Amino acid sequence: MRNTLLIASLLALPLAAHADGFKLSSSSIADGKPLTLRQVYQGFGCEGSNISPQLSWSGAPVGAKSFAITAYDPDAPTGSGWWHWTVVNLPVSVNALPEGAGSANGKLPAGAVQGRTDYGESRFGGACPPVGDKPHRYQFTVWALKVDKLPVDANASGALVGFMLNANALGKATLTATYGR
Repeated sequence: MRNTLLIASLLALPLAAHADGFKLSSSSIADGKPLTLRQVYQGFGCEGSNISPQLSWSGAPVGAKSFAITAYDPDAPTGSGWWHWTVVNLPVSVNALPEGAGSANGKLPAGAVQGRTDYGESRFGGACPPVGDKPHRYQFTVWALKVDKLPVDANASGALVGFMLNANALGKATLTATYGR
């Protein structure tokens, strides 16, 4: 048993080492820094532009067949966080999304699917934490997947998409921005 675990651990090293090279960057947001009003929701008492950030990624794990993007607030006072954006079925040939790609009139690659956010919309929904809360964290994550496509449509909840992403992930890279009001 001990030898089996050692062999399994050694076989996983190249994948884990390569996954560590998987990076997400953005010209719109910065890790650990506040979001701008461009990424803040328009509604629910918030006065933002509701524009999805520019995102680009590199160093995907070997064997990746597609990518997905999520934006999630683990600090939302819901007991389950808040899904701000899910995009799946991004072709493996894509390594960036322009600013606004997930917005109402944005342009996503052919075949990409945006799931339903916790705002009830199938598009990007910006930050809008309750007034007076400490700044919330907004985790923008790119997922490298071992499948070409996930069987979801625009009605898929963030929880369903999250389940399918975790079941099919080869690796992920995250930028975490903040926002409070």
